[in-house]
Amino acid sequence: MNKRTLLSLAPVALLSACGFRLRGVPEFGFGSLYIAAPATSPLARELQRTLDGSGSQLKLLRDPASMPTAEAIFDLLQEQQERVVVGLNASGQVRELQLRLRIKFRLRTPTGVELIPDTELLQQRDISYNETIALAKEAEEALLYRDMRTDLVQQLMRRLAAAKR
Repeated sequence: MNKRTLLSLAPVALLSACGFRLRGVPEFGFGSLYIAAPATSPLARELQRTLDGSGSQLKLLRDPASMPTAEAIFDLLQEQQERVVVGLNASGQVRELQLRLRIKFRLRTPTGVELIPDTELLQQRDISYNETIALAKEAEEALLYRDMRTDLVQQLMRRLAAAKR
């Protein structure tokens, strides 16, 4: 082997020696899941899409009549977007905002046994504001809310995988 090949394999050897491995397909402690959330909820839609694309054996039930047959029920109790002014200039105009996305959820069995009790998760981002480019800032806000939603769904995936029956 030449030096170039050895140097290119060195990082791989170091990573495998430290116990590093890629996160694989999530394994859930239940075989079927019903997501009880408003039909208009963007977070619930993203959670469904992420679970569908995860490659796991989890069966998602969408029909409300099938809820009693689910092994676990995810209740989205609250999903709230907040926009708070955190900075003003000398003339009282808004210069900085804080965007927050707050969700409250629980995971339970159809018989009411709580697998994850009522839990609240919060994501927040700071954003500068300038009224002369209000449309661009509105688009940036939408992008930040989508990013926060994706982060929350990833947290939910890890919590769902850690839940045991």
